Amino acid sequence: MTTRLEENAHIFAGAAHAAVGQVRKYTGDPYIVHPSRVRDTLVDAGISDPDVLASALLHDVVEDTHITLDLINTVFGKRVRDIVEALTDVPTVEGGPNRKARKAMDRARIALADADVHTIKAADLIDNTSSIVEFDPKFAKVYLAEKALLLEVLTKADPKLLARAKGE
Repeated sequence: MTTRLEENAHIFAGAAHAAVGQVRKYTGDPYIVHPSRVRDTLVDAGISDPDVLASALLHDVVEDTHITLDLINTVFGKRVRDIVEALTDVPTVEGGPNRKARKAMDRARIALADADVHTIKAADLIDNTSSIVEFDPKFAKVYLAEKALLLEVLTKADPKLLARAKGE
């Protein structure tokens, strides 16, 4: 059963991604398809906490749109804000850290996060891996190496989802 919070997060995230013209890289699908699949993966694993499911729907909005953590806090509350912040990757900036350094920073941040963050990240990896492997085999080599390192720090993730993310 979808809660009002999840419905609002779905609408909010869909609008935020659409406002910047973001679509799924390989398919051209509306971007909201990805966070919706992440949420559905969590539900299928038995996760029912509305804050966690709303956070899954919102996990890329700060990273990919003009939405701020303050706005997430105002609209969805501190817990959702904190989860989204923990899932938000270090931005790419000209003259800033290279990809390898950014990914190391992301791993360090996520390693310190709670089980909810680890579980959402595992579901995110499950969804992203399938499309990257299918549509971009060259980048998949880089991505899969980064994913393996990230999986090492997701020690608090739901065990079923972590096993799926590891391909077990």
